[in-house]
Amino acid sequence: MSFQNVLGLILGGGQGTRLWPLTKLRAKPAVPIAGKHRLIDIPLSNCLNSGIQKVAVLTQFNSFSLHRHIARTYNFDFFHPGWVQILAASQTTASMDWYQGTADAVRKQLYEIRVTGAELTLILAGDHLYRMDFSKIIDYHTEKGADITIAVKPVGTEDASRFGILRQEADGQIQAFIEKPKDPELLAKFVSCDDPERPYLGSMGIYLFKTDVLTELLVGTNYEDFGKDVIPAAIQTHRVYGFTFNDYWEDIGTIRSFYKANLALAQPDPAFDLHDPVRPIYTRPRFLPGSRIFNVKLDRVLLAEGCIVEGIKISNAVIGIRSVIGKNAVVEDTVMMGADYYEAKSRPWERSKIPLGVGEGAVIKGAIIDKNARIGARVRVKPFPRGAEIDHEDWVVRDGIVVIPKNSVIQPETVIAP
Repeated sequence: MSFQNVLGLILGGGQGTRLWPLTKLRAKPAVPIAGKHRLIDIPLSNCLNSGIQKVAVLTQFNSFSLHRHIARTYNFDFFHPGWVQILAASQTTASMDWYQGTADAVRKQLYEIRVTGAELTLILAGDHLYRMDFSKIIDYHTEKGADITIAVKPVGTEDASRFGILRQEADGQIQAFIEKPKDPELLAKFVSCDDPERPYLGSMGIYLFKTDVLTELLVGTNYEDFGKDVIPAAIQTHRVYGFTFNDYWEDIGTIRSFYKANLALAQPDPAFDLHDPVRPIYTRPRFLPGSRIFNVKLDRVLLAEGCIVEGIKISNAVIGIRSVIGKNAVVEDTVMMGADYYEAKSRPWERSKIPLGVGEGAVIKGAIIDKNARIGARVRVKPFPRGAEIDHEDWVVRDGIVVIPKNSVIQPETVIAP
């Protein structure tokens, strides 16, 4: 099924401060995940697998690598009606300001949105991990005669403060909205589900608009954010419905959530299964050799292609493309993103004294190792207590997780531990 009247619009312009330092040199949707993908691949793949073949990505902050990835990955042939295009923030005669929020970003691109001729605009975030058939929300939207449909997920009391919470009537129409409530008395007024463990409906940040309604709500207003401004106002004036989604969905908004979501992919029966032959997650095709592994005990490991692994033990880990792990090394409870290139043995003058990857005899536990990191021989890394926050010149700790930033060099014998 192809939805030629639907435009997928992915918001990818935020700074991603909660994912720092992974966003130090890249936009949040460009952060690598699952060994070989990037976060932007998730919403783009969901669109393509759902028959939405016109997709635009709004970008602004640190967007070079994101633009490059999209340009190298999502190219359609001349006989295919679709496209994926980038709508980068820019100064114009109409506005000299950069994007001030999600709604403002869409407002500044309304002309480009309308010239597509799309009757419906599906607005998506660029930092969520989930697999959704958007044809179902489109059918629901049409059946209800809705102006706006919001994808919602049942949540419990402990999670309610992380979401925009909606109150839904029996027919599915949304009657009220509150952003990240913390007051128990106020929250009690927003019970929408019979399930005592998950009585509330949280917004997933997925909005399906009639394009005319989207234009009406944004033109001539100063709304900056969809969750805080547009949706609460629209509930008062338009037909807004909630579409319930009960499958796996994770907001990759913090270092802890990013770390947990990655390691979950390496488990025997992951909630988010990359091995889906019908609805694949697309990414840039690379011409890499199969991974070489020597004398290693592997357990619960998601291992990408092009790796050279000689360590003695790797467990509960994601090992990204072109990763190199030296002899007698141990890697546990760790997300290793790999490298963008190999070091050529034939060009020794270009090689660092500390090679790419994890050095001989190193022991790495409870860490995120960003791309092109060089970890010297016999380095020791252990996790810190939950909540610990440390900023070091060569590494940081976020919520107890040690993060080795992109291109960092950790000298041999270094100990990073509580």
